[in-house]
Amino acid sequence: MNIRLESTNNGGSSFNFNIHSPKEKLMEQKLNCIMVIDDDEPTNFLSNMIIEEAGCTNHIQIEDSVAKALNYLRDSANRDHHKNEFPVPDLIFLDINMPAMNGWEFLEKYNRLEYTSLDKIKIVMLTTSLDPDDIIKAKKINGVVDFKHKPLTEQILNEVLQEYFPALIRKG
Repeated sequence: MNIRLESTNNGGSSFNFNIHSPKEKLMEQKLNCIMVIDDDEPTNFLSNMIIEEAGCTNHIQIEDSVAKALNYLRDSANRDHHKNEFPVPDLIFLDINMPAMNGWEFLEKYNRLEYTSLDKIKIVMLTTSLDPDDIIKAKKINGVVDFKHKPLTEQILNEVLQEYFPALIRKG
């Protein structure tokens, strides 16, 4: 927000201000892709809305299962053929408790993928788990940079972007 006040003797005053829209205020540049891996449809709807409103990414990829997320990442690894269809995520929000394969199983398989860009992807556990052991476990796993509690909010998204993507944040 920019605020300017000008006043002159006997000449009146002018008061100007500019308010940037949410899409303009945070990011200097956008991330390539943010992926959300969660089996809960209402949670995915909310996460998508929060990320979209922030205007911080060119692509939002929502996957409702670990298997679909791993397939997407394998396809994005084959960049020559799927460059635009499967953009490589910069950031992944990952739930722990999901049917079939859970977030821990995703991380195990993810860290075995033969993919040169894995070290660039930041993974944030986004979960309802209140178990302190989950936080300790997450911190020991390659690729996991943070542990946040659901639901994704504008504040959580901003904290993650400022912490892990500071070069993209608008200065001033």
